[in-house]
Amino acid sequence: MNYRRLAKVLGIVLLFVAAMMLAVIGYAVVEGIYRHPDAKSKDAIHALLVSLAITVAVGGGLLGIGWNTKNEFLRREAMATVGLSWFLAAFFCGLPYFFTDPGDGQKLGAVESFFESMSGLTTTGSSVMTDIEAFPKAILLWRAVTQFMGGIGILVLFVSVLSFLGVGGKNLFAQESSLNISDSRATKIGETAFGLLKVYLVLTFICFIGLLALGMPMLDSLCHCMTAMSTGGFSSRNDSIGYYDDLGIEIWLSIFMLLGSISFMFYLLLVKKNKDDRDIKRIKNEEEGKFYVIFVLVAIAMVSFDLMMTPERNFLQGLRESFFMIVSISSTSGFGLADHADYDQWPTFSRIILWVLMVVGGCGGSTAGGLKMNRMILFKRVAVKELTQSFRPQKIIKIKINGSAADEKTLLHASMFLALAMAICGLSMVVVAMIEPDLDFESVVGVVAGCLFNIGPGFGMVGPTDNFAFLNHGTMVFLAVLMAMGRLEFVAVLVLFVPSLWKRY
Repeated sequence: MNYRRLAKVLGIVLLFVAAMMLAVIGYAVVEGIYRHPDAKSKDAIHALLVSLAITVAVGGGLLGIGWNTKNEFLRREAMATVGLSWFLAAFFCGLPYFFTDPGDGQKLGAVESFFESMSGLTTTGSSVMTDIEAFPKAILLWRAVTQFMGGIGILVLFVSVLSFLGVGGKNLFAQESSLNISDSRATKIGETAFGLLKVYLVLTFICFIGLLALGMPMLDSLCHCMTAMSTGGFSSRNDSIGYYDDLGIEIWLSIFMLLGSISFMFYLLLVKKNKDDRDIKRIKNEEEGKFYVIFVLVAIAMVSFDLMMTPERNFLQGLRESFFMIVSISSTSGFGLADHADYDQWPTFSRIILWVLMVVGGCGGSTAGGLKMNRMILFKRVAVKELTQSFRPQKIIKIKINGSAADEKTLLHASMFLALAMAICGLSMVVVAMIEPDLDFESVVGVVAGCLFNIGPGFGMVGPTDNFAFLNHGTMVFLAVLMAMGRLEFVAVLVLFVPSLWKRY
């Protein structure tokens, strides 16, 4: 392990975080110029300025330590960088919360700030804020920005705009779990990263303009466009999207949550100017996105009819509630519709459908969490292959996905991931049950699944109208680790605990 090289990249990450803090400070200052600044606005600017100073000092120091190191960046450093960068960024992104005092007993401590920050960066959406609207607007904007950064991946953001520093990006991309660069034809990794960033920014901007046109206030539009495209689910309102009670807003956000749940590499192929035959064939053979959309539509239909059977709803009411909530849950966004659409009160059949959607999540290479649709497709085809060959052992069956044959390494990785996910999920439930003996079984499952699969809200005591503030500090730290593991798909976090990773060479 070359620690100076590692320090250099971590320093760049922190300086990028500082740049985003500066942008939010700019918003807070402008708001103070055009509006009469109140005590909360001044407190937010002070909290952000102190956080900015600390982040720049540490980031600059780390960058200085590794400034003269060689540009070569090996796989070992990449693994360590990806895992450490999320924990380091979560700590510093939590500073604005820690230095802000919204009053009325809403101030977050160090652990709560770290939890809220990790939830944002991993686009989980679990929150310990009991009164969101009590916090200054600039802090709520920062909260949304953390999800925006985490959606496309902190590493993708700085690789795409700071590749001129000469830090190798290929190994970083290979370890950043939200991305699958196998479909990219770009000769330079920076070209792919910048293409992904452009798609992300354009879709977010379109979402923002649409929300403004639908009558959502400026700050709320800015926050919700970022948290919808990142499938994070943080809202600037206590009642989330239910605050607006507007069908147009619900449909518009649902569209972008769905778009955020489909592979961004597929979008790169769609917008590519000079498509070759391989690109056209890949676009025509896209099946993961198709299966995901069909999966969601079927779930909406089933839950709509189930809710229609309840005495308090007709079909249209059930369709409206199920449409938004199923898109929100399947994309692992976690936006809610307040008390009138509390899925924790839905019939058992509908809740089971939601459980399945939570676990499966979106597509590979998207901003969504969960096990991912591509792994579900592979699992199903491997199962069919094994069953068929049990009575026809000589039959040769090739497994394909998106028109391409899946090699043994891909199948092994998918199988290992599913097995590891279930094992970690089960073990984590045991740990949480030991730390939090007052939680019932449904709440324990909801807490773990909501954090590990980056969903946000769960069931029981952490349902869509509740939060995680009642948990003790040990549980919050443990859940924050689970969020990072889910976002980075386990390996990049687990390897940090392997002693041989840290040996010098």
